[in-house]
Amino acid sequence: MSATSYGPSYVRALAPYIAGKPIAEVAREFGLDEARIVKLASNENPLGMPPSAQAALQRAVSDLGRYPDANGFDLKSALAARYGVSEDWITLGNGSNDILEMAAHAFVERDQSIVFAQYSFAVYALATQGVGARAIVVPAKRYGHDLDAMLAAIEPDTRLVFVANPNNPTGTFIPGEQIEAFLKQVPQHVVVVLDEAYTEYLAADQRYDSIEWTRRYPNLMVSRTFSKAYGLAGLRVGFAIAQPPLTDLVNRLRQPFNVNSLAQTAAVAALADIEFLTRSAELNTAGYKALTAAFDALGLEYVPSHGNFVLVRVGDEDGAGARVNLGLLKEGVIVRPVGNYGLPQWLRVTIGLPAENEVFVAALRRVLGRA
Repeated sequence: MSATSYGPSYVRALAPYIAGKPIAEVAREFGLDEARIVKLASNENPLGMPPSAQAALQRAVSDLGRYPDANGFDLKSALAARYGVSEDWITLGNGSNDILEMAAHAFVERDQSIVFAQYSFAVYALATQGVGARAIVVPAKRYGHDLDAMLAAIEPDTRLVFVANPNNPTGTFIPGEQIEAFLKQVPQHVVVVLDEAYTEYLAADQRYDSIEWTRRYPNLMVSRTFSKAYGLAGLRVGFAIAQPPLTDLVNRLRQPFNVNSLAQTAAVAALADIEFLTRSAELNTAGYKALTAAFDALGLEYVPSHGNFVLVRVGDEDGAGARVNLGLLKEGVIVRPVGNYGLPQWLRVTIGLPAENEVFVAALRRVLGRA
């Protein structure tokens, strides 16, 4: 039997998720000093892990000989208190990716359909293909979600819709009233996963209460993460909030120890650290202004972003993104090419510390020949 005969055809057709290059790999590949490399590729918090979470980890290390709490009691209790829901409304994930994939497995059968937008998070397509479902990809509107078109695209066999707000990799934002108008019209048998991985970066006047919506819309699941603004990317902690008929199904699929002990402990501490969260958002706002001012000065098109990254067009030819990305790597700057999203002229740049942003802009000028 040949190796290509193993497994379902839809699994064999999957292209694995490609993560951003790690610093050590770039150092080896280009003969660079790791200490001088700037990584702005994976939308991590440039402040790193909050000191409060680091202290909590030190206290938890002595108990690592035991399995994690499979039900995540302390973290669920903290989340329940923060968002005013019962613990049975909460599902914990190994990052929000885990939540997205569990939702596809829980709500969709093979050959049914899942709706999501063009230029939205790559994991939506992977989760769809991984369960043998059919993807209905709705053309983007100004690089973001066209909710009217997504509503019209729902077919009788559709069981799940992914909506990202803000969206990755484009950074676009949908006002709350538009999302709620969409939720009111989605058929009750179709689950909507509202992916809010970057919601903590929204300005105060853009905030809306999606958790309150879960009380009114039994087919809504809100997904969030501790990997971005909370600074815990390396620990992989995500969570979802929905009514129990949804969380019960997802929790049947959840691996018993999918969130490890250190991750749970750090997340409890980070959730309570409002000062760190505020500082992260303020740093991000200042960094966004600095990067976009540089793009304006260079005459580069970019998509106005509401996350902790900016999508910028670095050339007109199809290979512009790959070409400029390679030049930046040689300069010791890691950003994210997005040709796999159908955006070969663009790069996604994470907003870093002020010094990191300056290094990137200087390197970009050199690569573009505008130093």
